[in-house]
Amino acid sequence: MDFRELPPVKDQLKKCVRCGRCRTVCPVFAEIRNETVAPRGHVFMVQALRDDKVQPETPVYDRLSNCLLCETCSINCPSGIEIPELNKAARSFIYQQNPSAIKDVFLDRVWTNPTLMKLGGLFMWTANKTGLQKAARSLGLTKLLPGDLSEAEQIMQDVPRRSARSILPEVNKAKGEMKYRVGYFLGCGTDLFSPSVAEATVKVLTSWGCEVIIPRDMKCCGVPHAANGKLDSARNLAIQNLKVFNRLDVDYIVTDCASCSAAISEKSLHLLLNNQGYDEEIKKFCSKVCDLNKFLLEVLEIKPQGLKPANIKVTYHDPCHLAKAQDIRQQPRDILRMIPGLELVEMKDSDRCCGGSGTFSITHYPLSMKVLEKKMDSIASTGADVIATCCPSCTMQLKHGTNLYHYDAPVKHPVELLAAASTQTRD
Repeated sequence: MDFRELPPVKDQLKKCVRCGRCRTVCPVFAEIRNETVAPRGHVFMVQALRDDKVQPETPVYDRLSNCLLCETCSINCPSGIEIPELNKAARSFIYQQNPSAIKDVFLDRVWTNPTLMKLGGLFMWTANKTGLQKAARSLGLTKLLPGDLSEAEQIMQDVPRRSARSILPEVNKAKGEMKYRVGYFLGCGTDLFSPSVAEATVKVLTSWGCEVIIPRDMKCCGVPHAANGKLDSARNLAIQNLKVFNRLDVDYIVTDCASCSAAISEKSLHLLLNNQGYDEEIKKFCSKVCDLNKFLLEVLEIKPQGLKPANIKVTYHDPCHLAKAQDIRQQPRDILRMIPGLELVEMKDSDRCCGGSGTFSITHYPLSMKVLEKKMDSIASTGADVIATCCPSCTMQLKHGTNLYHYDAPVKHPVELLAAASTQTRD
């Protein structure tokens, strides 16, 4: 589709009244203080691209990539402009004119192939455990990596040996009477870097009467592809996942990943697949999609009876894709408060981006760390024993923060804490 005909470009650019409200809330602008990185500046840049006042060249892409796509600007925009969608459309338009062979191979050949992703995870685990990564760092070999990867490789610490897909079967039977048959949208981050979250999700769902199906032919939700200028790849992934899950005889489709649930929402899929003939498939699919926190509370209506005390102090970080993109804020907290003995201590600006934002911490490591520093200050002020969040990208970023700032607190998904407190099968 022509860049100029994409809904965000065609319908939303004219809404901007140049008020600058977006600048006051943007975490990137707070660090750089330059109009070119402000959301308003990105709106100007997209308009200039549309009107052929600037050419779709790599320097323009680089300027637009100084954006976390965290949605903070959009929810604070008086005109309701979807600035991240504008930004992604422009990145894709520029990337089509300036493709990268390395990016194409990694995002289209590796990231769309669960087997290759698993092998990549195993390689990272081997590098961690054998000391290869540490030795390469000591010898200065990591400095040979391109761009920010020479520093960002530090984030890849404590990579699990086995992925969730290799641990969990495709069909996980309900314990006791089956209430619902659930399709589990298992995201790449949870699969490769937080398999314990997937195990906890399946344990909790099966314990409360759900049969859980993890389809082997599902693929990435497409968030990394859309963020890196490959909207066509994100569309192909969305179509594949629509077909996979619409073939399943399930009552609900549940995911524990904030980015995945945002990507497979009706709003996101309609923007991505606009006028491509998938409206009925999207309607069928999205009528079943539910964030795990909402599903546990509003569908299964789980109760605290039988949960064992945790006796820990927990602070909760709101992932941008959950709090801002979907307005899911209270449910994760309600699950945490359900656990006896658990004290929930709110941090300052809990919904301020941590700087992870999927691949942003890898492609923009120094800037990402500046954003993370403020988040770690907020966490440290709580004195929490555990940091909770619902996004694998946030989890990796916050774990890296605890290492950098020597803050001794594990980062957990609320469902992990709930699973640990669960002591018996539910009827």
